[in-house]
Amino acid sequence: MATIEIKVPSPGESITEVVIARWLKKDGDYVEKDEEVAEIDSDKATLTINAEEAGAIKLLAAEGDTVKVGQVVCSIDTSAKGESQKSKDKSEVVTEQKAASTKPKEEATVKTAETKTAKTETNYASGTPSPAAKKLMDENKVPAGKLSGTGKDGRITKGDVLNALAAGFDSSSSSGWGGTRDTERQKMSPLRKKLAQRLVAVKNDTAMLTTFNEVDMSAIYAMRAKYKDKFKEVHGANLGFMSFFTKAVTEALNHYPAVNAMIDGEEIVYHKYADIGIAVSAPKGLVVPVLRNAEQMSLAQIETEIKNLAVKARENKITLEDMSGGTFTITNGGVFGSMMSTPIINPPQSAILGMHNVVERPVAVNGQVVIRPMMYVALSYDHRIIDGRESVGFLVKVKEMLENPTKMLFGGKDPNEIVLGL
Repeated sequence: MATIEIKVPSPGESITEVVIARWLKKDGDYVEKDEEVAEIDSDKATLTINAEEAGAIKLLAAEGDTVKVGQVVCSIDTSAKGESQKSKDKSEVVTEQKAASTKPKEEATVKTAETKTAKTETNYASGTPSPAAKKLMDENKVPAGKLSGTGKDGRITKGDVLNALAAGFDSSSSSGWGGTRDTERQKMSPLRKKLAQRLVAVKNDTAMLTTFNEVDMSAIYAMRAKYKDKFKEVHGANLGFMSFFTKAVTEALNHYPAVNAMIDGEEIVYHKYADIGIAVSAPKGLVVPVLRNAEQMSLAQIETEIKNLAVKARENKITLEDMSGGTFTITNGGVFGSMMSTPIINPPQSAILGMHNVVERPVAVNGQVVIRPMMYVALSYDHRIIDGRESVGFLVKVKEMLENPTKMLFGGKDPNEIVLGL
């Protein structure tokens, strides 16, 4: 028998251990070469383990276990022979069809047999589901309080659950909230623990302040309405808000370099480029992939790259390289309906821009009250390196760029000034 040992790969420098987040295969399953068999969590990202050869897999660690980088977590018996995935799928379809044809008969038998058992006086088993019933209840979000057990001593059986579902039980309204005194504990993932530590450290180690302003989004709305269809046709990407904000930020950073700097010991490091981190909500928590040299990107390039990174984040395929570095961060709470917030700096950076939802509000324009789409923006910054004048000036510059998008193409100047040589 030829056995291949599968070891935990290194997610990156300084990471010595990871957590087995989820096994994608069961013990004894046949796996193909390069097929994903497990997901592992580090304090920076979620990665996958792939089968190095085809064969029968043997799991040597459980979900939730903390394992060392380089540790053997499973093995593959390459001498084992398994059916191809195509024939396996065909077999499963046939099995499911047979099961479906016999299911009504089996359910009727179960119902008849179990209803003969009278419910006895209440005791420890009353209202407690059997293992099979519990599995079915979890899958269909059926709370125990909604069922009456007909099993021995009042235990909830699988038949009770099937009967409740067949009777039209509304599982969509059963979120498990209310009506009980139940609690649930879940172990924090390494990513969540690391995020918590970093956020607390920022509050303790920086002199963080937040300044606010508001942006009239009328010009951007008009530009998107006029060009969004042609933009998508030409570039294959939607024309969203994030590209405008990213471009406005890169121009403002050029005027206020301290906002793009960071503290290293007793020195200030000024960056001659803009690597913009875009905060993205992923299944495992908040991640911040980085747009490299965003100051040189067009709106189309920014939109395309943000889309690619967001897809990778949602599919847990984001890499450490995608998230490393970054000189400034943008976070968009507006997609969740936030009106105003104070974002927390992403260390070792010195500032972060928070976007919020767009709301039509009455504003004064040239002495007249008009309705305009307005957005509050917030800049949180480290006062040790950025003064109030620079923080306010930076945010005003971002506002100017967004309210007059053509300025983004001319280094922050009005096109007429360029023509006139001013």
